[in-house]
Amino acid sequence: MAAGAAAGAWVLVLSLWGAVVGSQNITAQIGKPLVLNCKGAPKKPPQQLEWRLNTGRTEAWKVLSPQGSPWDSVARVLPNGSLLLPAIGIQDEGTFRCRATSRNGKETKSNYQVRVYQIPRKPEIVDPASELMAGVPNKVVEEKGRGRKWSLFPQVGTCVSKGSYPAGTLSWHLDGKPLIPDGKGLSVKEETRRHPETGLFTLQSELMVTPARGGDPRPTFSCSFSPGLPRRRVLHTAPFQLSVWEPVPLEEVHLVVEPEGGAVAPGSTVTLTCEAPAQPPPQIHWIKDGTPLPLPPSPVLLLPEVGPQDQGTYSCVATHPSQGSQESRAVSISIIETGEEGSTAGSVGRPGLGTLALALGILGGLGMAALLIGVIMWRRRQHRREERKAPENQEEEEERAELNQSEEPEAAKSSAGGP
Repeated sequence: MAAGAAAGAWVLVLSLWGAVVGSQNITAQIGKPLVLNCKGAPKKPPQQLEWRLNTGRTEAWKVLSPQGSPWDSVARVLPNGSLLLPAIGIQDEGTFRCRATSRNGKETKSNYQVRVYQIPRKPEIVDPASELMAGVPNKVVEEKGRGRKWSLFPQVGTCVSKGSYPAGTLSWHLDGKPLIPDGKGLSVKEETRRHPETGLFTLQSELMVTPARGGDPRPTFSCSFSPGLPRRRVLHTAPFQLSVWEPVPLEEVHLVVEPEGGAVAPGSTVTLTCEAPAQPPPQIHWIKDGTPLPLPPSPVLLLPEVGPQDQGTYSCVATHPSQGSQESRAVSISIIETGEEGSTAGSVGRPGLGTLALALGILGGLGMAALLIGVIMWRRRQHRREERKAPENQEEEEERAELNQSEEPEAAKSSAGGP
């Protein structure tokens, strides 16, 4: 009994082994026709054969024969005994077996393992980065007091492949060499989705890289799709380059106000500019009288048509992802008040006063300039007159000196000839 059971078990194992060894692997493209030959079957009817199918369309083994009707236009036996699948699909993957008996009584079995595939469209990189920052750490920074969080792990881009079967894989390359994620300076986030109707796959791979300081300033990245079935061509995306910048520390923050001094007439425009050079650029927020303004981050604050409500002290806060926040010095914005009874020049209620004051100021300035020019011209004329008189006086003095010299000898002779 025991020996007979053991012999039966060996016969079963050997028969299964022979079926596996004798099977043939077949790959077919989705939507294309597939013909499987039944070996050992006569070329012409009548034939003694049957096909047995175990696929995704069958609950178990399904039997087809030349005498049977086509199976819902999915498969049918041809006159020569071969099995035709007019348009193979994903559900047709599985095992196909044919057992044929020749006219002399010899039995032949054929076994096929059928797999299907679909070549996807060429992968593409969406939202590629144009620049990265070298040495930026892989951590999440929270902006104090504002509840904001952002990652400092810069994203290179997202590689997408659509319409593949089997799913396949996406790979990233740097300067033509494969990139291996290490979770530190290199990270890849992958996602696979399957269409509920077609059964085809969409792959998505997001690459994030922290370049090392002093590395290549112009690295080249690319992505490739490798099919799930072997001996299929790998599909590559077009490579793209980006720039790598060395970080610049955040130094002193300067606040520039235009017009200078911050004293303006009502209705004027005031521009506040926060200068905070750094890489990566910091976020700029504004503060008035010690209270943050509910405005989106911007390095420029524009105050059009200023009024009394705009007066006060302003400052800006530059928040750097890795170096914290720094506040500028405060500047004062004030409105120039002119006229009587506290009226302000250029106010919304009396717009003509501002224009009149400006015209009077211009006329006064022109009058002062004309008076100054007249004084300068008068002094120049006086100086020229003095220069002309100086030579005439000099000639008169010389003539007088000569007369005095001639009179002195005559006086001496008359005194010597007297009694």
